[in-house]
This record gives sequence, structure tokens and C-alpha cells, in this order.
Amino acid sequence: MSNLVVFGAGGTAGSRITAEAARRGHRVTAAVRRPEAVAQYLPGGVHVVTGDATSERSVRELAAEADVMVVAIGGGERWLWLDAARNLVHTLSPMPHPPRVIHMGGGSTLLTPNGNRFLDEPDFPDEYRDSAQGQAEALDFYRSSSNGVTWTYISPPPLEFHPGERRGHYRTGTDHPVVDDAGRSVLSYEDLAVAIVDEIEKPCFSNQRFTAAY
Repeated sequence: MSNLVVFGAGGTAGSRITAEAARRGHRVTAAVRRPEAVAQYLPGGVHVVTGDATSERSVRELAAEADVMVVAIGGGERWLWLDAARNLVHTLSPMPHPPRVIHMGGGSTLLTPNGNRFLDEPDFPDEYRDSAQGQAEALDFYRSSSNGVTWTYISPPPLEFHPGERRGHYRTGTDHPVVDDAGRSVLSYEDLAVAIVDEIEKPCFSNQRFTAAY
């Protein structure tokens, strides 16, 4: 059993990660900006607190009892994800035994068959470009970090990623999408949560990015 802090636990991904971890018996602290808005939607036994991954004070206080800190934030400006990554690494690194960081990132940072990131393709939607670039900057920061904090960055499929069924199985890759026989890369939010909690329980991608799909 681990002590987990999930930043963004009220969101589409964060709520499913929280539920998956709780159902497996982990102690989960849901760190959200407005606890009163989400507490009723989260599983019983989850401790809901006000928390912000970009706040040094918040991270320091919540890290005291944490084994793992999960970043599942979204919906902000481009700088949000890089600020969260920087704050986590810089705040946690002086600690004697810092918690591990699991950062849910964007599928647009994965590579196409020609080696370009999906976000760099000419037909990538302009309305998603800022958030995609922000997630890419966060990944680049983790990869260049040498401050002693163990991290894992997980990217969902770049296109076919939606709420749906929890199948409980998936396949993994690193920088290219995992595709099926038809060339599709598909995963539900529910099974992304399974993949994240599996990685927490049995780490396979320390200081790496990985992706998952059926």
C-alpha cells in the first residue's frame, strides 16, 4: 500500500486515477483547487484537500507523507504543466527521500512514423497547440533534470483517447504510439488509470516516458 497525492483529482483523468488507486487499497489524497466541488464525486476514504502542483508550499506540505505524487492537471494556460514540473522537482529534490512523480502528459508529444511530434504536424489543430506545447516543455524539463527526483511521464494515445470501459489490460511503448493491427492507437481514461497505478505498484519506466494503448 502506498500513500498517493493526486493533483487534479477532480478532473476526467484525475478522478479515474484516484478511484483506481483507492479500489486497490492505496491511501489517496485528492489535491484540488476547490474541494467542496469534487468531494462528493470521489470514492469514500479519499482525503480531499486544497492543493496546487504549482505551489511550493502546497507540494512541500503534501509531500511529507507521500510516496508518490501524481500530476493529472489540465485546462490551464501553456505555462501550467512546465511550472508544475519545475515546482515539483525543485521542491522535492532537497528532501532525503522525495516521493516519486508520475506526470500524465499529452499524447501529442508522441512521435509520428516520420519522427516528428504530432504537435509539430501541419494539420495539428491550432486550438490545442498551446497546451500541447506546454506538455512538451514539461517532458523536456523532466528529461533534462538531474536533481534526484524519480519521475515517470505517461502519454495517452494522440487521437483516440476517451472515457469508456475499464478492460484492465493494455500494451506499452515509449515514444511512438502503440497501435493495433488496423494501425489505431486507442485507450480509455479508465485503462490509462490502470496503467498509471500499475506503474506505481511495479515501476518499469523510472525517469522515462511511456505510452499505453490496447
